[in-house]
Amino acid sequence: MITAITNARIFDGEKVIGATTVLIEGEKIVSVGGEIPEDATIIEANGGTLLPGLIDAHVHTSIEGLRDALKFGVTTELEMMGGFTRNGRETQLKGVDDIADVRSAGMGVTPPGGHPDELMPGDGEIPDFVLKELERMSEEDRNAMLAAHAHAHGEAPSVTSREEALAFVSEQVRQGADYIKIMIEEGTVMAAPGLPVLSQEILRAAVEEAHRHGKIAIAHVLTAESAQQAIEVGVEGLAHLFIDRPDTTSELVSMIADANAFVTPCLVLNSSIIGNPASRLAQDPRVSAKLSPEWIDTLNASFHTYPQGSMEDNYRNVMDLHRAGVDILVGTDVSVPVPTLGGLAHGASVHHEMQLLVEAGFTPVEALQSATSKTARRFGLDDRGWIVEGARADLVLVEGDPTTHISDTLSILEVWQRGERKLKSGDHVRTIPEHTS
Repeated sequence: MITAITNARIFDGEKVIGATTVLIEGEKIVSVGGEIPEDATIIEANGGTLLPGLIDAHVHTSIEGLRDALKFGVTTELEMMGGFTRNGRETQLKGVDDIADVRSAGMGVTPPGGHPDELMPGDGEIPDFVLKELERMSEEDRNAMLAAHAHAHGEAPSVTSREEALAFVSEQVRQGADYIKIMIEEGTVMAAPGLPVLSQEILRAAVEEAHRHGKIAIAHVLTAESAQQAIEVGVEGLAHLFIDRPDTTSELVSMIADANAFVTPCLVLNSSIIGNPASRLAQDPRVSAKLSPEWIDTLNASFHTYPQGSMEDNYRNVMDLHRAGVDILVGTDVSVPVPTLGGLAHGASVHHEMQLLVEAGFTPVEALQSATSKTARRFGLDDRGWIVEGARADLVLVEGDPTTHISDTLSILEVWQRGERKLKSGDHVRTIPEHTS
């Protein structure tokens, strides 16, 4: 069975192209702009815009998080610490098909008491949001998720030496980690100054071990100093944008560009850290209709741990990197519906991040590239991120033209994942059961 999406403006992951028709068969795109077979099922796009499935390059997720992401056209989430490695996917996601695809770093390389321990409950209990998730699971899935959250109650292996770092990275790879995450966070930005940080020697050993296993390494950093440390130990990417702007920023930008490292700025997180809730996003009916009250409450809150920061500095930092040729990826650092981790929600915050990139100075097309093809390329996801023949049919149809008005990405009409329609709006899209000329 072939499905033809017709009369669409097509953003192929890089640019708007001349073709207006995409043909899907099974899980793949079989033609862009080709002839429509007479027995094809036609989806009439009515001038809407067809995008590759969006990718969130920084999350901490759950089955419900993955489910919410897909509602917003985010067909892939990249977990930066959590349990959805290859082994975790096999045990927790078997038979679940109404969720975004996911890749994971497994557990991050951090010392005892290091980040993210300051965000975890201090009494050793499992957080309420985890308990709610566990209630909906089978015994097998519960055991798998408890293992994934072991770091929250002190059961993660500690890394205190070079040898332990090598063993830790190897264990993440054995568990099926798709890439490796290291933590460089002394806590000031998180209102927890004095957090322990591993030495450069240990961090470098962890990165080199990741490379030995053929994995890229990504660093959690929130300041210019920690960003420099990360580049010096050889990471491929920074999982955040430094929130400060010292006099040496231009030298740091050059260092990042010369290393060919990417940056996932998570402007939505930095805005929350500075104290800005995402209330405008929460009030958008295209968002509020798809999220639970807990998530709306979370969007209406903020981290508020570094009020002395400024979004103007963040915008200048990300634009300096962009102009220097650094790949900027769309990510959010969304995790769980807890107001102290506020301003973020799965799926919705990807659209907010693109809006903030445009506010910083990106064109809408550049912001869309950062949520599709750039992320796919930097993470080796060669089967997605583009609308080309042979790619996975992960697609999003929106009303309007987000290549001109970025907020139109939220006007979602249809979502396909592996060629299967996951979300459809009969109010806007006319499905014709057989081809008519």
